[in-house]
Amino acid sequence: MDDNIVKLFGVKFHKVDEDGAFKRFLYLLNRKTYSMIFTPNPEIVMMAQKDLEYKDILAEGDLVIPDGIGIIMASRIKKLGLEQRLPGIEMMESILKYCNNAKKSIYLLGSSNENVEKAANNIKEAYPNLVIAGYHDGFFDEAEELKIVDKINEVKPDILFVAMGAPKQEKWMYKHRKILNVRVSMGVGGSLDVWAGAVKRAPKIFRSIGMEWFYRVITNPSRIKRSLVLPQFLLKVLLSRNG
Repeated sequence: MDDNIVKLFGVKFHKVDEDGAFKRFLYLLNRKTYSMIFTPNPEIVMMAQKDLEYKDILAEGDLVIPDGIGIIMASRIKKLGLEQRLPGIEMMESILKYCNNAKKSIYLLGSSNENVEKAANNIKEAYPNLVIAGYHDGFFDEAEELKIVDKINEVKPDILFVAMGAPKQEKWMYKHRKILNVRVSMGVGGSLDVWAGAVKRAPKIFRSIGMEWFYRVITNPSRIKRSLVLPQFLLKVLLSRNG
């Protein structure tokens, strides 16, 4: 196995810090092939235990980074060497800054029709030198998929951000890997809703101590059920260690 790759319950991660992740992104961007960036958190790792097809797709990621303090805690318990949490929304922002400086183009796919348009406008305002090649909401059926791929291919963006939530976004990126005419695609979950202003990120103090998930629960109690995945995940880590 590559020394820069570790596995947690069969889910692959690249052992990189923020700088290493960005350097790998640049490497992928400069290749002439299609690449995928995934950002698994504990919820995604647990999904992959029940959905083996999903686990196999995650293994095909060209850059897989740990999004979630639970992944870092598990890594420390199991001595895997993942030391830095790399939130997908922050990786996305690093890419947007680069695209602004290098005048690269992006395409946004996902969220609602209203939010993806707002996100596009806000990104363009923040980064006026990048090119918004296009955008489309994430509410479409299977019959429309190839038309959307055609739209993306027609404008040939450098980066495709897919915000349809897990596991849908990763499965979509993988399903169309042979026909998408982009250099890099990245699953970004709810990041477009944040860019649209519909969802607020946790204050910096919560993020700095790895408690962003807790902030999301107290500000949106409907997430309580999802938040229970974290203790279940850590219990699984501890039991697998002891076993």
